[in-house]
Amino acid sequence: MKNVKFGLIAMLLMLSSGCNPDLEPVSYDEINPSIFPTSESDVEALVAAAYYPLRGSWWDGIHTTSENGLAFTLDSSTEILMGEYGIQEAGTYHSWTPDEEGATRPYDMFYNKISSMTLSIDRIEKSEAIESVKKLAIAEIKCARGFLAYELFDMYGPIVVAPLEVLLNPLQEEPLARLPYDEMVNFIEQNLLDASRDLKGPDKTPYGRFSQGMARMILIRLYLHEKRWADVETQANAIMAMGHYQLEEDYVGLWDLNGATDSKEVIFSIPSDYAGTSENQWQLMVLPSNYPDGAGWGTVQSSWAFYDSFEPDDVRKTNLIAEYTGTDGITYNRANPGDFIQLGPLALKINADADREGEFTTVDIILYRYADVLLSKAEAIANSDGAPNQEAIDLVNQIRTRAKIAPVALGDYSDLESFNTLILLERSHEYWCENGQYRSDLIRHGKFTEYNKDLVGPLSQSNKNKEVFPFSFERINEGKGKFLQNPGYTN
Repeated sequence: MKNVKFGLIAMLLMLSSGCNPDLEPVSYDEINPSIFPTSESDVEALVAAAYYPLRGSWWDGIHTTSENGLAFTLDSSTEILMGEYGIQEAGTYHSWTPDEEGATRPYDMFYNKISSMTLSIDRIEKSEAIESVKKLAIAEIKCARGFLAYELFDMYGPIVVAPLEVLLNPLQEEPLARLPYDEMVNFIEQNLLDASRDLKGPDKTPYGRFSQGMARMILIRLYLHEKRWADVETQANAIMAMGHYQLEEDYVGLWDLNGATDSKEVIFSIPSDYAGTSENQWQLMVLPSNYPDGAGWGTVQSSWAFYDSFEPDDVRKTNLIAEYTGTDGITYNRANPGDFIQLGPLALKINADADREGEFTTVDIILYRYADVLLSKAEAIANSDGAPNQEAIDLVNQIRTRAKIAPVALGDYSDLESFNTLILLERSHEYWCENGQYRSDLIRHGKFTEYNKDLVGPLSQSNKNKEVFPFSFERINEGKGKFLQNPGYTN
């Protein structure tokens, strides 16, 4: 097992009673603000509480690599992943409804964590801790709050964000409406701008914690969502000017057992361990029961359409397993898929970790990388100017060169439509099974429904309304008329 020595793991251990029988779990929503926080360690505990829902955990971590996690759910709505049951089947056909727990669970489980973070910020501001400690702590929590709010906004559209005065009067029942669209965007943006100002640079930030680079990376994702091209370029330039990040030569090696820990490409990654502090169970989800390097449940596969979209020598498809010899001695491939790769290859992505203990692996969960900065800047340049230029092409070619495939020429992608199609292809190849943001890329370019219909034909139930997910009936009912369902979903 890797030496788990990083700041985030240490913080999360304080909150996870399962890791140490002497540690009692603390509910940070039920503390007495008149006596907490009073010390630097109290402030650090509130920061830890903000990271906690963002980790990988089947039950209460939004970045779990299971069917309860964002990447699994969102990639299942694209050609990257397909399935025959559960949220992966609903994603394959865009058939989810408000009754589909996998579609509504991320909001139901995590929307109230934003309120917890708001209360934590208020408590820290009122504390007598050292100002420099307070400043950094608030920046980390604002980054967590902006990050989580963006992810829920990207999935559902505007959400409920309870104001502080409501949170400070919990005994007064007050149903709340979802924020107006512009207020939602402004809320996310301001949290991340504040965080980017007060967080430390990546060279001074412990692995697994938020840096200025991460705050700016989520701002890029927000500005891409809003097609604010000049702002995308501004944030990309700011990250590049840090002089810290660079592409790794070995794409596949990023997902080795210790591939992310010292990487200058990784902007944010969640450390994983066997103790259950933060769990990565991806092999369990994608590998079939007869896989020779550790059996799994085979809950999801990629699609052959996705596999065929790669150029033959592209190293990024290395761990899209199109053929393997099972423990039964039979070789499975496209011609002889059995019940294991009939939809497409195994979307392994990460090191198989054949010696992993039980259900989990210690391969860390990479969420954002410098490669995204380069492709985002290329997209912003082209869409801002109405056509790509040589700089945009050069940025794309940095990604392609690392992938061991030939560079593209400006003359072959001189119009905006062809360049954006190229960007979507490169994004799918570069980020498959990482953070699920390829879905948002398809939506941004008006291709979400088109690509789904290309994938599954007349079985597709996709339409414009499927660009956001539904809320559960429970949330609608408790809103007492103020909380409105997304269009296209029956209340």
